Amino acid sequence: MCRSSKRHTECACYIARTMSDRGLHTTPAVVHFQSLLHAPDSFSMKQHCPGPVSRRAFLRAGALGLGGMTLSELLAARARASSETVDTSVILFWMWGGPSQFETWDPKPDAPSEYRGPFKSIRTAVPGMDFCEIFPKQAAIARKLAVVRSLHHTMASHNDGSIELLTGKTPLVADATSTAKSDHPDFGMIASKWRGQRADGVPQYVGLPTVPFMVRPTYLGLGHHGFAAGNPSLPGFAPPGGKLSGGVTPIRLEDRRGLLNDFDRMRRDLDRAGVADGSDDLRKAAFQILTGPSMAKAFDLKQEDERVRDRYGRHLWGQSCLLARRLCEAGAAVITIDALAPEPGKPIYFSWDDHANAQPGWDMAQGMRWRAPFLEQALTALIDDIYDRGLDQKIMVVACGEFGRTPRVNTLNGFIGRDHWPDAMCALLSGGGLRTGQVVGSTDSKGAYPKDRPLSPKDLLATMYRHLGVDYKHEFKDHSGRPIPILSEGEPISELL
Repeated sequence: MCRSSKRHTECACYIARTMSDRGLHTTPAVVHFQSLLHAPDSFSMKQHCPGPVSRRAFLRAGALGLGGMTLSELLAARARASSETVDTSVILFWMWGGPSQFETWDPKPDAPSEYRGPFKSIRTAVPGMDFCEIFPKQAAIARKLAVVRSLHHTMASHNDGSIELLTGKTPLVADATSTAKSDHPDFGMIASKWRGQRADGVPQYVGLPTVPFMVRPTYLGLGHHGFAAGNPSLPGFAPPGGKLSGGVTPIRLEDRRGLLNDFDRMRRDLDRAGVADGSDDLRKAAFQILTGPSMAKAFDLKQEDERVRDRYGRHLWGQSCLLARRLCEAGAAVITIDALAPEPGKPIYFSWDDHANAQPGWDMAQGMRWRAPFLEQALTALIDDIYDRGLDQKIMVVACGEFGRTPRVNTLNGFIGRDHWPDAMCALLSGGGLRTGQVVGSTDSKGAYPKDRPLSPKDLLATMYRHLGVDYKHEFKDHSGRPIPILSEGEPISELL
């Protein structure tokens, strides 16, 4: 949606004003809904705002944000919770733009210079697992890492490649303009649907600072869109909804109950078929979100020792990794960290899209040198912290983007870069009870195509779903009633299990 549109701002603020008129704080659910409306677009990628909507439509959206589940789905989620003991999480460090395999975890030191690129490789603590020389801290903890070097797919534009990686569904028609939106939910939305709403109000799916912009919950419903939490490294960052847990008077409590009753009545009016029957259960769950302290506590980074915050780094990537760990400990299933520029106000290197571009002065070597210290600090602190706290069975960390980069380096007016290349890419994994200290798969001598053990994003997702306790063969019905499998193909990567 177009963030700059006045009409759009009116849309986003309507329900907040309605609540303010009643003397209420904005609820986490409304914060969540506003975050969907204000989610940042892909810089130059144009979206369309539908303009002002009716109060009836907004209350419907708000009700979906508060409830998000039918009674049957709620009961099914509770049944799963009572019969299963899965309490696992996945943190995806999402390197949108497409990081180069050569300048990260699959260097080719013996290739000709036009393929090898500007950096040397360094040995790690694991024989045969060489990294780019700009990652010495990751090299030192290599026994806690696993690298998959043989991932590949066919989508060469940013949105299509992201949809492939995040949903496990290949777009039916390639979109070279990179404006496509997903027809299927991503793995965080699937995990939210599978596990159901938590009684303590902690979201199952959180995006830091936001959720990937090209994915939509579609047939799962708005209630399973990720909670966009904002940038935790900014001064004054406050836990979303944190003010709700204090200063709640009986009058305001009853006002909130009344508002929830209004939402429930609207749901019944909108659903004549009886799907909204049993909304008392949904109202109780939503009321817990409004009043429970768990959500505010999970988001409160001030509870962390200052030395721990310093170790992670006082930047977007560092504080996001720290907050992600806290959210996992609080019970969230999936946290995505959108690895935009780690410091605000950077006109270039806002993503990992390292083309040679003389106009803004974009140079891959300069960009990688600038990013490396932030990535080193944040990821190694997160991984070490997970192992030190005994969370390495519970939390799986995955770092990757939507594709790799071209084998041959491009030069333009003295700047170097690589273009999009989905035929070969890497992923870094840690924790999750995985067998680490190994490399899975390989690429040819020029890093162009898989050589051994070709794997797809669907295999990577199957590995993540397995850890989350999600039956990736399960089918959800789309809006037409057609059954859609979570994954139509792909299996967990056996070498990691």
